[in-house]
Amino acid sequence: MRAAGLSDPAAARDTNPGESPLSVPLDCCGGLNNVDYSKMDLTLMEGMLKRINFHDSSFCVAVIAIIFNPLFWNMVARWEHGTRRLSRLFGSPYLACYCLGFVIILLNVYRSHSMTVAMKSQVKWEVMDRADVFYVGVALMVAGTVLVVSSFLALGFTGTFLGDYFGILMDEKVTGFPFNVVENPMYWGSTANYLGLALIGASPVGLVLTAIVAVSYKVAIRFEGPFTEQIYEERSQRRKHE
Repeated sequence: MRAAGLSDPAAARDTNPGESPLSVPLDCCGGLNNVDYSKMDLTLMEGMLKRINFHDSSFCVAVIAIIFNPLFWNMVARWEHGTRRLSRLFGSPYLACYCLGFVIILLNVYRSHSMTVAMKSQVKWEVMDRADVFYVGVALMVAGTVLVVSSFLALGFTGTFLGDYFGILMDEKVTGFPFNVVENPMYWGSTANYLGLALIGASPVGLVLTAIVAVSYKVAIRFEGPFTEQIYEERSQRRKHE
């Protein structure tokens, strides 16, 4: 289906036979449909996938850990926001947030461990086993660590570990480094670390696991972003009525 006002390029050529074909606008909606994907060279991708054992138990454990972590902390944090059960259980929203943060740290340590085990249990890929790829991996890990550490320092412990859901709100939005460079630097810094680790280890399964990390974080951001904005909007509304 075409948008109103757009004409078929073939009809345009018939109506204006003297007009150069180059002057006919591209069909923006069907541009990707005109690509012949059958002619794409997928040899490299096929070579990588052939070296991955998707049925390996360590790979399955790593995938479960990757998906479970953001699902867990989002569910618990939203439950706390709606019920304040953890705050009442621990006698303080700060103590409850610290405990949840500690659990999240342990889960992330286990996720990193499970990914490392999966990478070591499967074969390396000779295409990646090169000095330049190794140094790119090192650079990614350095950049990722800078993003993670600077994000933590800018937000503090409660700001990093979902303090908003416990009613521990920040006075104003953090806009300095690294938030002026990239949104959600904690997530993308962590992803860069995993990608760097995969490149250093010349691990094809590491690349797949890193892609799963990126997707799981992307989904988490879609849920966390609007909900966090709603929390601060509710505070603004309360202040207006005070």
